[in-house]
Amino acid sequence: MNEQFFHLPEEKQQAIINASLEVFATHEYKRASTDDIAAKAGISKGLLFYYFHNKKSLYLYIYDYTKQIVTAQVVDAHFKEITDFFELLAYSAQKKAAIMSRNPYLMDFVMRCFYPEKEEVSDELNSTNQDYIDNSIFQYFKNVDFSRFRQDADPQQILRMLLWMADGYINEKRRQGKPFVLDEIMHDFKEWSDMFRRLSYREEYL
Repeated sequence: MNEQFFHLPEEKQQAIINASLEVFATHEYKRASTDDIAAKAGISKGLLFYYFHNKKSLYLYIYDYTKQIVTAQVVDAHFKEITDFFELLAYSAQKKAAIMSRNPYLMDFVMRCFYPEKEEVSDELNSTNQDYIDNSIFQYFKNVDFSRFRQDADPQQILRMLLWMADGYINEKRRQGKPFVLDEIMHDFKEWSDMFRRLSYREEYL
């Protein structure tokens, strides 16, 4: 990536980001056209590749950008005050759902990134996604009171199981060719969280 991109006026940077997000969200990576991105952003394709050396570089930048945007809006002052593991999960899920409901292209793009087909960007995405999951409990749960858990309960494993259940829900919808309904998974995620709370918390915290 060319650092000159960051010297552009903010509105021009945002135009390129928004155009990229729309095209990558609505097409598989290999079918996403950089001609379309350039046209929607109001620049030439040559200039697009001046800022981003190739489509892969642009795609990975947009992926990092969306993670930063979501994290910045989720990890707010209240987030840092929450000490209950499951309350923090619920708050985070609600904030993310609100962001994605306001930005449908963002939701579609994130879904493509977390469930990449066998494409040029798949290896990088899978590796980055796994690192994010592995490190999230240390990065985002540092203020949580883990003493509420029973000694035989592993919070990190519970987080993984909740993510696996969400993965299973989404993959089932994909196999069935049904749309991903945010309200449905939010409802189910709350039920799963409540179940794990009952199974893993000490009695005095139920």
